[in-house]
Amino acid sequence: MLLSINVMGWHDVPFLVAVLCGLLAAMLSFFAGLAMWWLIIQLLFAPALVLMLAIKLPPSLFLGAYLVLLLVYWSTFRTQVPLYLSSNKVWHALEHLLPVAKGDSSFTFIDLGSGLGGVLTHLANVRSDGRYIGVEAAPLPVFLSWLRIKLGNYRNCRVQWGSLWDCDLSQYDVVFAYLSPVPMEKLWHKARTEMRSGTIFISSTFTVLDQAHHETVQVDDLHHSTLFIWHM
Repeated sequence: MLLSINVMGWHDVPFLVAVLCGLLAAMLSFFAGLAMWWLIIQLLFAPALVLMLAIKLPPSLFLGAYLVLLLVYWSTFRTQVPLYLSSNKVWHALEHLLPVAKGDSSFTFIDLGSGLGGVLTHLANVRSDGRYIGVEAAPLPVFLSWLRIKLGNYRNCRVQWGSLWDCDLSQYDVVFAYLSPVPMEKLWHKARTEMRSGTIFISSTFTVLDQAHHETVQVDDLHHSTLFIWHM
């Protein structure tokens, strides 16, 4: 080891130490039974940190990256709901769960935690007889959703910045959520209290413990998504 250090120069020592730290962290993660993607993160984190310091990028770049992440993830530390994006196949599966078209009557659909607005704009395009509302707590996704709606000239959907807990679910025929396991029990109680009889509550991927769902739809996408459906 000393010989290789002398050959490469003293400035290579931090990188070698970082590599050893990464290997040790990955090994401990393996024995702890963590998922493979965690092992990769543990292996590369310390060497990547040393390399970034060696490049000597301006501090303003890191500040900018932090601000972008802040605008994307915003209150994730409090809500425990990160930014999950539904796949195109989930969008297509949702098409078949919307109410049957009835003449001039319309239905209302809300996406709780609407992200970048993909669900809203897709459904607004294929089922123009519906009205689509998205609620998102993070500022940057809200802006990008608003821009997406405006550029696509979708007159039957909109997005609003706010908390899903402030929404009155009694106004909607279909409530869709792709959140995380943490808020599901609380959201279920809110849905049971507010949603009208005959409406539909759909959760992607995350179910409600001890609450039997009426239907499930398996989606053949990268994440093997499952749509859990309750008829209220």
